[in-house]
Amino acid sequence: MHVDIVPVGDVPAPIKRAASAGLRSVYGCDVMLHDARTLPEDAYDESRGQYRAEAFIELAGRVGSAEKNIALTTEDLFYRRRNYVFGLAYLSGNGSVVSTYRLQTAADGGRLNRSEDEVFAGRVRKEVVHEIGHTLGLEHCDDERCVMNFSPTVREVDVKNQQLCADCSTLV
Repeated sequence: MHVDIVPVGDVPAPIKRAASAGLRSVYGCDVMLHDARTLPEDAYDESRGQYRAEAFIELAGRVGSAEKNIALTTEDLFYRRRNYVFGLAYLSGNGSVVSTYRLQTAADGGRLNRSEDEVFAGRVRKEVVHEIGHTLGLEHCDDERCVMNFSPTVREVDVKNQQLCADCSTLV
């Protein structure tokens, strides 16, 4: 499998490296990093102060030419009536997006023995693997440790592993 990462806006190198590393380690795929694209102006909702996630998926699909394409941004995203999303993907589709905007916040439970940079990079890896999992046909998993578990808060992202559980692995 080949995945194209399309940075949208100013995405720091450590974020791009974490995304690429996560995809390679879990899916063993080839990853190509595209040049950064500008933010889609028509996707910005002034009343919310956020961007529509779907516009980033569409942009990734136009720029990327791989089996799977993922937009990566530091901007705050929303989808329909949700207040925010860490990411979004079309089930069994070829496009997805991950936003790091809310992954940078502190978890309620604090941290033990890892630096903030390490925790943040882990969150990025998990969310990228999660969204590409959806494009591979995986739905949310009931196993709270599986990377495909639905995690609407950073605390829940921190609880899950970067890997697929045995059941999800079998489906891929």
